[in-house]
Amino acid sequence: MSDPISLVPLPRSVIWSSGTWETTDPWAGLSVGISEDLPRAEYTLSITPSGANLTAGSEAALADGRNTFNQIVLTGETSIPCVTISDSPKYAWRGLHLDVSRHFFDIDTLHLFIDAMALHRLNVLHLHLTDDQGWRVEIKGYPRLTEVGSKRPRSLEGHMSGDPESWTFDDTPVEGFYTQDELRELVGYAQNRGVMIVPEVDLPGHMQAAIAAYPELGNFPASPVQVREVWGISGHVLGVSDEVFDFVRDVLTQVADIFPAPFFHIGGDECPRVEWEQSADARTRMNEWGLTRVSEIQGRFTDFATQVLAEKGKTVVAWDEVLESHVPDDVVVMNWRTEDGLEESLERGFRTVVSTVKDLYFDYAQGPLKKEPLAIGEGMTLKDVYTDRLLPKKLDDEKAALVQGIQGQLWTEYIATPEHLGYMAFPRVCALAERAWGSPEQSYGEFVERLRGHLPRLDALGVSYRPLD
Repeated sequence: MSDPISLVPLPRSVIWSSGTWETTDPWAGLSVGISEDLPRAEYTLSITPSGANLTAGSEAALADGRNTFNQIVLTGETSIPCVTISDSPKYAWRGLHLDVSRHFFDIDTLHLFIDAMALHRLNVLHLHLTDDQGWRVEIKGYPRLTEVGSKRPRSLEGHMSGDPESWTFDDTPVEGFYTQDELRELVGYAQNRGVMIVPEVDLPGHMQAAIAAYPELGNFPASPVQVREVWGISGHVLGVSDEVFDFVRDVLTQVADIFPAPFFHIGGDECPRVEWEQSADARTRMNEWGLTRVSEIQGRFTDFATQVLAEKGKTVVAWDEVLESHVPDDVVVMNWRTEDGLEESLERGFRTVVSTVKDLYFDYAQGPLKKEPLAIGEGMTLKDVYTDRLLPKKLDDEKAALVQGIQGQLWTEYIATPEHLGYMAFPRVCALAERAWGSPEQSYGEFVERLRGHLPRLDALGVSYRPLD
């Protein structure tokens, strides 16, 4: 039979049969169960004229099966084609990153974002909670992080290019943060849909909002700074005092207690060393620690964060810059810069998540900049996400086993509204889901035809998206 329902991502085995299931309440007619006879990652879904049955090898696989069933019934059709689906994912980490620091998105928006992820069997929401332009998580004992650090009085208008003297600013304040209770509720909401939230507290760089709140956390407390109003890389990084490391411990411990996920992202990207090079205190601490290069200070932060989080039962995830200094063996590397970096990470034996900017940064425009909403750059079409090579051509079994999964990134310097967020994410996230799930390969044209039949589900959810060309 031809495919009467366009599923995205495409399951590994879909066998349509004659007949339909007539129902106005499909969820009431679905029976579910766990079976030890199935591999833990696998589920089977059978729809017959008399009802639907879902069996899975684990709770996680059961969630995947429910999300597939949700696709089939979401648009409210009362006549459902009969089908048997046998399915399991290629990768354990099927992720989507959301930056809520540059622009804040409320809990309702995050609920919808999670719903859209679950619909596509993406199972990791990487939540970027802190950065130079905003601190978005309540930390007990540090009220100024949210009183000061969560508020940016203005933001750069337009693209951050050209002469800085020509830049103009939107004087609309950007502010907001999540209480710990709100985040705990969000965790439960995501868990009920098969999505694990991995928090990120970016350190030791990307900390200007925290330093604006507490100047003593920086390298030059006598020269206070404000929450950053432009994009790019701030030169203000954490200082090296005992007080700073106490702060890092407090923050990591509290955030770890909010999120039960076994993973915790500590950033580690884009950390300038100029302030450490200029700081007498940094030179003194280097001597105490027995370090010979300023670059090794970042490794000290990585080691410390890893030890603190190990005490909480967490595995550290970090952007690939951490490979430039000492990295504990059990850190999961999130490769974003180049394919060469991916090969280096795998060659050195690190578990790695493929997150490469060239194909997986959805803050880039989907067409020419002059025809698209404001974006950091151009050159990432739906076809690119679906067809470009993400892994090295030659990858032996040992290195392939280190690839934990694939993740798309949504940085929000130029994304300020839920509508724009959806437009930048979809339908590219649909292509990401196919790659991360390991769907049977089809031509790009076949994928697009299936996607046309799938987009009404995004309409039903209320998710905005870029129309297909």
